Amino acid sequence: MVWNFSMHLVNLVFLGSSSLICLGLFLISFQLNTSYVIEWELFYFNSSLIVMTLVLDWVSYLFLSFILFISSMVLFYSGSYMSGDKHYNRFMYLVLAFVASMSALIVSPNLISILLGWDGLGLISYALVIFYQNEKSANAGMLTILSNRIGDVAILLSIALFFMVGGWNFLSWGLYMSEEKTLIKVLICIAAATKSAQIPFSAWLPAAMAAPTPVSALVHSSTLVTAGVYLLIRFNCIFEDSIIMSSMLIVSCSTMFMAGLGANFEYDLKKIIALSTLSQLGVMLSILSLGFFDLAFFHLLTHALFKALLFLCAGVMIHNLKDFQDIRMMGSLAFNMPLTSMCMNLSNLALCGMPFMAGFYSKDLILEVAFMSNINFISFIMYVLATGFTVSYTFRLIYYTLTGSFNSGVLTAIQDKDMLMNNPMVALSLGSIFSGAFLSWILFPESYMICLSSGFKSLVMVLLLTGASIGYMLNFISVNGSLSSLKFYNCSVISGSMWFLPFLSSMKLCYYTLKMSGNYEKVKDKGWSEFYGGQGGLNLIMGSNRWLQGAQDNMIKIYMKSFFLWVIVMMILVWM
Repeated sequence: MVWNFSMHLVNLVFLGSSSLICLGLFLISFQLNTSYVIEWELFYFNSSLIVMTLVLDWVSYLFLSFILFISSMVLFYSGSYMSGDKHYNRFMYLVLAFVASMSALIVSPNLISILLGWDGLGLISYALVIFYQNEKSANAGMLTILSNRIGDVAILLSIALFFMVGGWNFLSWGLYMSEEKTLIKVLICIAAATKSAQIPFSAWLPAAMAAPTPVSALVHSSTLVTAGVYLLIRFNCIFEDSIIMSSMLIVSCSTMFMAGLGANFEYDLKKIIALSTLSQLGVMLSILSLGFFDLAFFHLLTHALFKALLFLCAGVMIHNLKDFQDIRMMGSLAFNMPLTSMCMNLSNLALCGMPFMAGFYSKDLILEVAFMSNINFISFIMYVLATGFTVSYTFRLIYYTLTGSFNSGVLTAIQDKDMLMNNPMVALSLGSIFSGAFLSWILFPESYMICLSSGFKSLVMVLLLTGASIGYMLNFISVNGSLSSLKFYNCSVISGSMWFLPFLSSMKLCYYTLKMSGNYEKVKDKGWSEFYGGQGGLNLIMGSNRWLQGAQDNMIKIYMKSFFLWVIVMMILVWM
């Protein structure tokens, strides 16, 4: 136990100090408007340089500081949460390897070097999802890695197509890409959509909640799922005035609407937070598809802080309730866990975009800019409904967990006196309060010019109040009467099932894909390829060797046959 405590204390000091160093470098780089590109050549191939490149600018510095800060808090939190696990050290090493992969992705402007971090994220996230090694985690891990492999293949194809441009540094060569390079843009969007769990790849994110809660706080809220958004932010020079972004707007708005709607029908605490993450990813990609890459990066950073805090608070509740995750089994936790309840309320209010919280500065600005932009009516309606759904499921979550009646049959002491868990939550709570104003003052010294009518300006606050009222008051409906949802059973099933995406992804897509792969293996790898490749080649080589061996056995009949053959050849040559 002493070794484990010293280990995660060293991690906290190292990652925390690295976060402060990166934050200081960001302030210097942003004020001086400087960036550095470090590049060394690995080898030269067919007029193309294979190089390892690092880019150190204010974007990478700032994102690295947030990633290292959240990682240090999660690792310190894991010192208590995972203390009883016999594979504690393996868990810590996997998380550190994940942080290293994410850091490699952030500082890589080269598609080949970015693939190392990209594949590292997918592989280590699979190892973390199956950490508990049961049937549920194995199924979730398989769905996670198969979905992410689609994005990996898209990155590989992009590397092949970038070969035509002359190099793989997209910060340099992306400026010279013509409109004919549409396939590269489509592949990059597919890769980003798989990592960010956009429709139709949304099923893996709620399924990945089978991982330990600290993993969810780090991997599935602020790092892995935001890698796709970060990739598109880095590729912003390619997607300016691109028709592909119009399609991405529809996909992201649909994801935002679907996730917000599904969270109102969910009762698993971690899945509600996962669907909340999915909804916010839709917000980021939607404003990114409108061309406001700085706003998407702003919301990515603020969301990382309060969503990591929300997962840590959920982990404390699950830990105290002996691994119960059903919110109907909770209630009145505000009396027994006041600090956790306070931190959870702060993160929930930041998620809703309540004024002067971290989420308000980014989300309110995103909504107003989106309302001011030239978007179609369907996207506008999805923005409005998704914002209302966010507030609705947030206050529903507050009612079930922090108020109401205690419905759990667990006879245990429910408290939040573990300082190893409380200190990271308090630190992230400060970030959830002040990070929005801090980033807003630094990144946007000159505010956006918002030209909206008073009705549109007040629409955001009306949505917040309406969603909060609906989400909290619906819980007071008596359960003794007839369920109204039974009258609209089909609509309830579709709304609460993420539009059957988990069923299609796991039961249909994976089943038919694996079946087709099995048939392909039987026909090609174990069939024709083996007949004409491995076994056929072996038989040909063995037959040739037997003939050569016979020719070299010094037998008299071989010599006689070769002599007569030589005589016949010479006679033919003389006759001719």
